[in-house]
Amino acid sequence: MLLFSVLAAAIAPGIALLAYFYWKDRYDAEPLPIVIKLFLTGALTVLPVMIVQRALTLWLGESPFAFSFLISAGIEEFIKWFVLFHIIYNHTEFDEPYDGIVYATAVSLGFATLENVLYAFTETVTFGMLLARALLPVSGHALFGVFMGYSMGRAKFSSGRRSKLHLALALALPIGAHGLYDFLMQTVPSRWLWIMVPFMFLLWLRGIRSVNRANAISPFRLLKREEEVKP
Repeated sequence: MLLFSVLAAAIAPGIALLAYFYWKDRYDAEPLPIVIKLFLTGALTVLPVMIVQRALTLWLGESPFAFSFLISAGIEEFIKWFVLFHIIYNHTEFDEPYDGIVYATAVSLGFATLENVLYAFTETVTFGMLLARALLPVSGHALFGVFMGYSMGRAKFSSGRRSKLHLALALALPIGAHGLYDFLMQTVPSRWLWIMVPFMFLLWLRGIRSVNRANAISPFRLLKREEEVKP
């Protein structure tokens, strides 16, 4: 019973956050089988990412900056970006900017959920610690996915240099946010870790703003309006 409770506590935050961003798609919900596939794909990337990160740690050392921006954020966000670009970017179901957010958060939360499960069963944890992880790293991964998906959605429906710029931002923005998160967690003294509360609040503000902007430029928004005004 305890095993099941710990497993549920480790998995629930990722599922809840994915459901939240999935339901924020106002105009054309994505097929659940594709979303689930990307969630599971994100989970499958955990092991290879851990192997690469271990190798880079042995090579680059464990300085806070190198670990935060290169070993942790750099590798994790690049793998997520690579998966999205090669699996879903050119898919026919990716037909509005908000789809990028749905698919990117699916990959990110698949990764975060398995990472959370591994943490729960390899460390001595309490439910309070799992709650803290739900509020910090798991929701952090969701928001990094929002930043990636928003820019990837803009890239998909742009052309030329603007498309390339947004594709670059789809990688650079989550690496920057993720790296800063990890850097603060490593360098700020424990008695000052309350600073993560306003930091996460700012991330959420930016994330919700991206969600609203992506919905606002959906081509299905105009179609829905036209249907509503038809007699």
